[in-house]
Amino acid sequence: MSIDQGRWQRHRWFNRLQTLLLLLGMAGFLALLGYLLWGRDGLWALLLTALLLLFMRPLISPAWVMRVYGARLLAPADAPDLYRLIGQLSARAGLVRLPSLYFLPNPVVNAFTVGNRRRATIALSEGLLRYLGPRELAGVLAHEISHIRNNDIQVMQLADFIGRMTAVLSLLGLSLLMINLPLLLFAEESLPLLPLLLLMVAPHLSLLAQLGLSRTREFDADLSAASLTDDPEGLALALLRIEQLQEGGWARMLFPGRRLPLPRLLRSHPDNAERARRLLALRGSERDDGLVWRHYRLPPGQARPGHISRWWF
Repeated sequence: MSIDQGRWQRHRWFNRLQTLLLLLGMAGFLALLGYLLWGRDGLWALLLTALLLLFMRPLISPAWVMRVYGARLLAPADAPDLYRLIGQLSARAGLVRLPSLYFLPNPVVNAFTVGNRRRATIALSEGLLRYLGPRELAGVLAHEISHIRNNDIQVMQLADFIGRMTAVLSLLGLSLLMINLPLLLFAEESLPLLPLLLLMVAPHLSLLAQLGLSRTREFDADLSAASLTDDPEGLALALLRIEQLQEGGWARMLFPGRRLPLPRLLRSHPDNAERARRLLALRGSERDDGLVWRHYRLPPGQARPGHISRWWF
């Protein structure tokens, strides 16, 4: 199955432009706060401080993160089919080093990536390996490898750093304002309403931009995964299956309010149905075969408790 290259390129450039604008917006808002607090000299001091903190930030080992989650390393002899698959995808992505695979003994259907291109690890949960077949898991692995190739982990770390600095400057500015409030009142001077409003809303606007950036990077990783596998439908099916498993019939009956939908602006990940629509549209046809609008049914016998798919071990 081939993908529509024209549609793929348009989505890719739109995601890149959106990423750039969101990062520039967050950085510009941080610079504005520095200017309000200390003027032009404050901008240079803020820039030097940010560069110093970025270079001095501790480098956390991906293996240490996996130990925190209780994941164990999978050797190639433990899961030869998985390593064969990830080797093919990594070669297509142009990665120099093969990511390490970790097994997370957790029934939740999940996968995540830690590290960078030189030292990356991918964690696969027991639930993911239990319920996904080869085609679907190939899409999920391609998605995680795309995060590594696109340096999404570093991009989100930078966004988190800017967000934290924005929160610190906002708190500092409001604290200075409260300390000097009696002097302002006795001097009968009006409070600077616009700077005050900016100080109050700065952390919230920065957080919204950070969440929007996260959603954009997820969409872009989906596009990259589709190009690596040349099978956008595989990842779309995986997303719909994960959505069904996370909802769960018994969970909806026993905990009806457990999965109340968050507003779109407050989500770190896009809606799975929307991601599936975009992936299926890459096939060069607007048809979706009803995949987005119905639950993806689990094959009989594949969801047995304690059973890990024989494909992987």
